[in-house]
Amino acid sequence: MDSLIVYPTTVALLLPSEDLATLAQRPTDTYNLPSRSARLPPDCIGDATTNLGTVRQSYIQEAVRMPFEDSTLPPIRPSSPGPLSGAFARQQISKQQRNNYHSSSLSTMVSASVNKTGLHPGGVEPQREHTDLEEELHERAHIDYDRVAIIANPSAAALYEDALVYETGSAITSTGAMTAYSGAKTGRSPLDKRIVKEEGSEKEVWWGPVNKPMTPEVWKINRERAVDYLNTRNRIYVVDGFAGWDERYRINVRVVCARAYHALFMRNMLIRPKREELEHFKPDYTIYNAGSFPANRFTTGMTSATSVAINFSDQEMVILGTEYAGEMKKGIFTVLFYEMPVKHNVLTLHSSANEGRDGDVTVFFGLSGTGKTTLSADPKRALIGDDEHCWSDRGVFNIEGGCYAKCIGLSAEKEPDIFNAIKFGSVLENVVFNPETREVDYDDATLTENTRCAYPIEYIHNAKIPCLSMNHPTNIILLTCDARGVLPPISKLTPEQTMFHFISGYTSKMAGTEDGVTEPQATFSSCFAQPFLALHPMRYAKMLSDKIKEHNANAWLLNTGWVGAGATTGGKRCPLKYTRAILDAIHSGELAKTEYETYETFNLNVPKACSGVPDELLNPKKSWTGTADFKEEVTKLGGLFIENFKKYSDQATPDVVKAGPEVEGHSAKKN
Repeated sequence: MDSLIVYPTTVALLLPSEDLATLAQRPTDTYNLPSRSARLPPDCIGDATTNLGTVRQSYIQEAVRMPFEDSTLPPIRPSSPGPLSGAFARQQISKQQRNNYHSSSLSTMVSASVNKTGLHPGGVEPQREHTDLEEELHERAHIDYDRVAIIANPSAAALYEDALVYETGSAITSTGAMTAYSGAKTGRSPLDKRIVKEEGSEKEVWWGPVNKPMTPEVWKINRERAVDYLNTRNRIYVVDGFAGWDERYRINVRVVCARAYHALFMRNMLIRPKREELEHFKPDYTIYNAGSFPANRFTTGMTSATSVAINFSDQEMVILGTEYAGEMKKGIFTVLFYEMPVKHNVLTLHSSANEGRDGDVTVFFGLSGTGKTTLSADPKRALIGDDEHCWSDRGVFNIEGGCYAKCIGLSAEKEPDIFNAIKFGSVLENVVFNPETREVDYDDATLTENTRCAYPIEYIHNAKIPCLSMNHPTNIILLTCDARGVLPPISKLTPEQTMFHFISGYTSKMAGTEDGVTEPQATFSSCFAQPFLALHPMRYAKMLSDKIKEHNANAWLLNTGWVGAGATTGGKRCPLKYTRAILDAIHSGELAKTEYETYETFNLNVPKACSGVPDELLNPKKSWTGTADFKEEVTKLGGLFIENFKKYSDQATPDVVKAGPEVEGHSAKKN
C-alpha cells in the first residue's frame, strides 16, 4: 500500500489504484493517520497529478509518495525556500529513521512492537512503565499517557526543533532567537478572566469587573474541555519551575501545554530548577494551557470563546481560546497577588527593581508600556527583575526567572541590554523578519504593536543572581505614561500623595498591551496592577503605606509619556536619555537636595533643575507648544483623577483624599 505523507501533520492513505486526483474527489472522507485524523477539503489539493510538490493553502506544504512501512514515521519538513526532490526526501527519511528523527518528540513514542503483520504493520506494543510525572498527570487530570507523548522539561534546543517542525510561523532569527506567532490574540484578554467562587477564597477575593466569578460546575466543564483537547495531541509538554526567588515563599508551578512555543516561554519566565530539584518535583499550582481550543461560549457565564480561569482551592489554572503566552505569566502573577498577602503577609508588586553598588534598592511601579523593563535595565545597577516582585520582612525578591520586554522600536542604541539578550533560547513573539536574512524589523507592527521577547534573566549581563535583595527599597518610583502631556516628567511625592497616586494608578494604556487597543487611552489601574489583583486595592495600599513609613523610603512620580503637548496635539514622547538622566539624579541624591516649585492643580513638587535635562522640560506649563489649551487639559486630567478616586474615598483617610488634584466643581468624596 502506498501512502501520502503531507507536511506538517496531515497524512492520507492512498489505495494502490488511486492517484492524487482521485484523492481530491473524496474530500469528505476522514483519512487514517499514523497518530491522528484530519479532513482534507477540496482546495487543499493542488495540481498534484503532475507535480507532487505543487499544493495550495497551508494544509499541505509538501507531499511525497513512499512505501508505508512505519506508522510512527514523522512528517517531512521541507527545506527553505524550495521543495524537496523525491530522492533527497527518501535520503532524509532513511536518516531520520536511523536517528529516531526527533529526540524530544519521538523518544518516548518509539518502542519495540511485536506481532506485526501485513494487515497490522504497527503490531502490538508491550506495556511500559510510566514515570512519576506521567502517573501524576494521569491521576490528577486523566492525561492519556499511553496515547500522548509527554515531553517533560525539554531543553531549549529540543523545543526549538519541535516548534520549527510543528508550529506555523516559527523560525530562527539572525541572532539565534526563536520567533513564534500567537495567533489571533496578540495581547491579554482581561475581560475573559475568571476566578472560581468557592468557600476557601470567596471572602478574600475582590469580586467585580476585574475578578468575575465562575461556578465550580463551569470550572469542571472548562477543565475537562482543556484536558480532552490535550489528550488529542500527539505530544504535550510539561515545564516545572518556581515562582519566587525567596525559598521561604516560592511556589512550585507546573505548566502542561500543547505548543513548544508556550513551553519555551514558561521555561524562560519561571525560575529553572536544578536537575536534582526536578526529580521529586511536586507542583503547588498547575496550568493546563489548551489555548488552541476554544471555550464553549454557550456555557453558563462564558462571554466569548476565550477563558482564562484560576481556582485557588484546586490550585489550578485553565486556558482556552487564546494562544498568547502572556496569559500564563500573568495568571501566576494573580496567584501571587492572592497567596502572598493572604498566607504570608508579603506585599506583591507590579514593579521592576534594581540595586545600586551600595545596596540601595529602587522599585519601579507601572503598567505595561510605562518603562518598567527598560528603566530597570540600567548598566550602572544590578537588575533584580523587570516586572513582578514581592516585598517581604527582609527585603525584595523577584517572582520570575526571566524578562518579558516590549520590542516595538527596539534598538541596540536605545536599549542595549535588552537588544543583546535576544539570542539563542529567547522567544520573540509576533515580530516581522526578513525571510532571507532573518533579521528582525523591530519597527514593523504588521502583526501587532505588542511585539515581545521572553528571555532568561541571566541574559542581562548585570542581573543579580539570585534575584533578591536583603535591603529594603530606598526609592519608590511610580511610573506613568501620560498621553495628554500635562504631568511633569518628575515629581517628588509626600507620603499622602504617594498613597493617592498608587491607588489611582494612572497611565495611558498603550497600543497592543491588550487585545483591541490600537491607540493611547487614559486609564486608571489601582496599584498599577488592577487586571492582576486578587484582593481589594486598599489592602495592598495599606501594606505599601506601612512599609514606606517603616523604612523611610523616598517616593517619586515619573512620567515617561509625552512632553510639550499631548500625543494628538503635537507632543513627543519624553526622550529616554532625559528619563535616564532624571533617574541618575535620583540615585545620586541630587534631586532630593534641589530646589522645587509647586505645579498647579496637582500640587506636585517639581524640581527647577536636573542635570542633563532642559529646565523648561521639567514644568509642562513652560514647555507647552500644543494646539489645545494648556489650562483646559490640566483641568480635564485633574477631574478624571478625582472622579476615579471616588471608588476608594470611603476607605481612604482624609489626608490621602486631599492629596489629589484640586479642581473647581470636583470632589473626591462620594456624594
